[in-house]
This record gives sequence, C-alpha cells and structure tokens, in this order.
Amino acid sequence: MNERHDEIASAMPDDLDTLPRLRSFRLRGMDTTRLEAFIDAAFAFSVTMMVISVDRVPDNASDLLAAFRNVPAFIASIAVLGLFWRGHWLWSRRYGLEDGVSIFISWTMLVTILIYIYPLKVIFGGMWYLLSDRAFGQPLLLQSAVQARTLFAVFAIGFTAIALEILLLNLRAYYLRRPLRLNEAEQITTVGEITAWLIPVTVGILSLVLALTVPRPQVQWSGWVYFSLAVLVPVHNSIRRRQVRAAARTG
Repeated sequence: MNERHDEIASAMPDDLDTLPRLRSFRLRGMDTTRLEAFIDAAFAFSVTMMVISVDRVPDNASDLLAAFRNVPAFIASIAVLGLFWRGHWLWSRRYGLEDGVSIFISWTMLVTILIYIYPLKVIFGGMWYLLSDRAFGQPLLLQSAVQARTLFAVFAIGFTAIALEILLLNLRAYYLRRPLRLNEAEQITTVGEITAWLIPVTVGILSLVLALTVPRPQVQWSGWVYFSLAVLVPVHNSIRRRQVRAAARTG
C-alpha cells in the first residue's frame, strides 16, 4: 500500500467488528465530517429553493390555492433529491472517506446539485401539469423544438452527472477496499452499489440521446424514460440482497 492507503488503514479501529452495523455492513464513518456537513447544507439549500411559493408567503385564498398547484412537483423534486442525498449519506457512513479524490468528487456533486435544482423543478412542474390535465404544476412554455430539446437535455445531463458522481464515490471505496479492510460481503455490497448507480446513469444517458435525436412530437419520451427506474432499481436490489445474504452465510 502507498502512503495514502497507510493513512486510511491507520484510521480504522483494530477490531472492525466492534463498529455499528447497517444490514451487516460495518459503518466506518459514524462521525459527521466537515465534507458531509457541507453536502447536507447544499441539499438543504436546494430544498429551500424549491418550496411551493418562493417569492412570498401567500396572503389571500387565491394565491394560496395557486401555490398549492406546485405541491406535487415539489414532492417529486424532494423525492429525487432525497435519493441522491441518501446515496451520499450511505457512502459516508459505510466508508468514512475524506481523501483528496473523494473530496473532489463530492464538491463536484455539490456544484451539480445547485445547478440541477432549476431544471428539476421545471420538468416536474410540466409533468404534473400534463398528468393532472392542468390542475397542478406549471406549463412548459417552450417556443421552439430547440428549447424543448435543450431543456430535456440539461435535465438529463444533471441527473446523469449526480448519479455518476455517487457511482464514482463507491468506485473509489472499492478501490480502497484493502486499507478499508472490507470483508467479502462488504465488497459484494460495494460492487452492488456501483452497479445500482450505473442504472440511473444509463437511463440518464438514454434520456439525453432521446432528447437530441427523436422527432419533436416524441421528445417527451426523454422524460418518461425515467419511470423505468421504478422497475429496474427494485429488481437489481432484490438480486443484490440475495448475493449479500449468500456471501454472509458462506463467510
């Protein structure tokens, strides 16, 4: 191991089995680092920027009812941000890494999130406007095919980038599996986390390709393709859980 690996290994307790566990994974990062605290603050700021009425508090019934039109889009946006937040939180708890590469990836993710919140809210507002027959959300006021393609492409790039950044963090943890002293089950879990985040990366790339190539009347499929995650992710998680249980029994 090189010097940096030695530093990571030295930070690990002699007996890793004394650490708290989450689904049999020994948690090496129970103490909140400054990096994790800053990432949490960025997520909190993103949530603040997407509240149902940003400019002012409604002061009459009409404004209040109008503001509530944005509630479904707000909830959907929070759900997406929550998935990304949990991905980083889980990585932080499992590995407790704060090396240069991990810091760089995390800061890149922070910047991406702060940019991504705007297309996220707009896309979900337009989606609910369409699904609810104009009862909720806001219309997408697109004046040309170029604007439509650009909006969906920007959304896809942001979604793909954040998923890729969490994937890279888990890939970094797997690369450091020796100094982290990951056992067989933990290595399988880490590989499973990498492949799990590869799914939204792939879907995001597919969405980007659709946004740039399909005919204008079908460009909305660039957005609908994300619903495939509701099937792909649970199937992958089910397979991964069986692999981890099998490794735990043999270990």
